[in-house]
Amino acid sequence: MSNTVTSKDGTRIAYEKSGQGPAVVIVGGVAGDRSQQAPLAALLAKDFTVFNFDRRGHGESGMTEPYAVEREIEDIDAIIGAAGGSGLVYGTSGCAVLALLAAAGGLASKMKKLALWEPPFIVDDSRPKVPADYLQQLTSLLAQNRRGDMVELFMTAAVGMPKEFVAPMRQAPFWAAQEAVAHTLVYDATIMGDYSMPRTRIARVQVPTLVIDGGTTPWLSAAAEAVAATLPKAQRRTIAGQPHNVDAAALAPTLAEFFKTS
Repeated sequence: MSNTVTSKDGTRIAYEKSGQGPAVVIVGGVAGDRSQQAPLAALLAKDFTVFNFDRRGHGESGMTEPYAVEREIEDIDAIIGAAGGSGLVYGTSGCAVLALLAAAGGLASKMKKLALWEPPFIVDDSRPKVPADYLQQLTSLLAQNRRGDMVELFMTAAVGMPKEFVAPMRQAPFWAAQEAVAHTLVYDATIMGDYSMPRTRIARVQVPTLVIDGGTTPWLSAAAEAVAATLPKAQRRTIAGQPHNVDAAALAPTLAEFFKTS
């Protein structure tokens, strides 16, 4: 059963609260809702009070136009408020970047600790750059209601999958669900910008932070190293053999250990 909290601009943000113990806020939901992180929330709920929420425009949460990253930061602030005003924060993939921007944008004092899974910055030449007009392409495709093409563009240009691998996926049972949330890819592209790492902003984040990767995707491992090297109070951990869609059972013990230590 979901709860709701009202963000600063009046948007209702839905969240699920589970467990007992110190508050953990999960920032997740790329091309999906809070169900993506439900398995992790269930495992963390053994030791923590977990707040797993739908980002605006996702799942049961509302959406107030126009989109702005600042509004998403206010949503995280509202969830932290529901958690008692401070908490431990975990962000995954593009939402790890959102969590970092939130810390740099004024929420650091409310974050006791921050854990990040494979923030997808492109920091070397091990993969192609994202097209300079990636956001504009997504916006144009959305205006034409070409949602399937939006998903394909995301998977090829942003994720880095080969086109010949993505094309057959359009016939897969899961594709319709991806098209249904394709509009949210515009939000994620706005968060990521040109996918370069904003070193100056990150360097201001004084929150104790654990940066985690799975060691299976070289460009994401390079990004994790770069983020950890830039953050003033960072630790690094690799959960060997884990793909970008990390197994909750593999990740939960690492998060719990970090969040429990003083």
